[in-house]
Amino acid sequence: MGAEGVWRVDGYGTVLSITDGRLRQYQTSRVGCVPGDTARRTGPGTYTDSEGTVLTVRPKTLSLSGSPGHRELHRLARLPEACTRPMPQDPLTAFDVFWQSFEENYPFFAAKGIDWHAVRDEYRPRVHADTTRDGLFALFTEMVKPLYDAHVAVIDGDRHFGQVRPGTVAPGPELDAKVQKFVERRDLAGRELHRFAGGRIGYADLPGGQGYLRISGFAGYAGDEQSYAVHVAELDKALDAVLNERRARSLKGLIIDLRINGGGYDSLGLHIAERLTDRPYTAYRKRTQYTRPQPIDVPPAHGVPLYTGPIAVLTGGSTVSAGETFTQALIDRPGTTVRVGQPTQGVFSDTLTRTLPNGMEVWLPNELFLNRSGTTYDGIGIPPNVRAPVFTDEEFTKNRDSAFDAALALLRQPSSPGGR
Repeated sequence: MGAEGVWRVDGYGTVLSITDGRLRQYQTSRVGCVPGDTARRTGPGTYTDSEGTVLTVRPKTLSLSGSPGHRELHRLARLPEACTRPMPQDPLTAFDVFWQSFEENYPFFAAKGIDWHAVRDEYRPRVHADTTRDGLFALFTEMVKPLYDAHVAVIDGDRHFGQVRPGTVAPGPELDAKVQKFVERRDLAGRELHRFAGGRIGYADLPGGQGYLRISGFAGYAGDEQSYAVHVAELDKALDAVLNERRARSLKGLIIDLRINGGGYDSLGLHIAERLTDRPYTAYRKRTQYTRPQPIDVPPAHGVPLYTGPIAVLTGGSTVSAGETFTQALIDRPGTTVRVGQPTQGVFSDTLTRTLPNGMEVWLPNELFLNRSGTTYDGIGIPPNVRAPVFTDEEFTKNRDSAFDAALALLRQPSSPGGR
């Protein structure tokens, strides 16, 4: 079956039109249709957009580079009529598309105790034909603020509203640099990390036979390079150096530090997990509100050394997005894995971008990453097995790294504890 034609992407409110080597996305809802991104054909069944994301169209499925799993496609006879005409750009139409985008796609209103219909009833009467962009931006911000969802954002040109869960700190370059210097000075006794992948990955051997692997993100491995394949190649270089045959055989334990991790490509985390097991297992199950759970599996990597010994994963509130899906991917890893620190941020889904008719944008999550019991960690984050402070003012002032010390002590026990 050829890829040319019109397709509905189940669970994502998206329609694809593929013709003459060009893929065009349309963002659909009950109130209308807004044209989205385009991509050009770069190979058989593959299309690359302006951000370097490769969309692979196979019979009845769509895959995105860096995003595990696939999305179901259903052929349509023609483009929906709403997608053939422009939408009005007035403030009320922008409001309706904004509200409807969350109504149809956001899975967590009940868990967060938010009555989204009551929100509409409160805010829609405030919007009129003469409502300014400033007023609309402020109103949208006010509407989504109670969600405290780090994967929700309102964007208008240079203006950007986003926030993290109360009591947590958003990861960023300044915090990352501060923590790395602290770790090198305090935990590594003044030794510098061996850095890889654009500085996003660092490694050091520890006295006693353990190793320390710090990962501050799952993107940015190759400068401004946008190709996922290039990021994978850079990650492989790092893993080949860190988990070489000698270390894979001799390490007595491995600390993986994700406490300051801004996320990125979920698939890069799975790529690492493949080097940490000699048996296949399921990392998690992924679905939207309208699709069936899809198992995302972790097969052992082939042709490279594998480390299957005990692991201590350090997490905190600044462990975000792909940092969290990687943490989740290690929960059911065969062997001993223990989590130390504080709960992660609590956002797992890819962000769904919605462009409003007036040109403003909103980002929101629409996917659920299910654990073995069929629930998610959204909102609350993945809890640690062992709680310890993570980079608090007191920890810095008193030159303490309680989570690191606890992880090291656990790994040095004769029989390292694990837990799910």
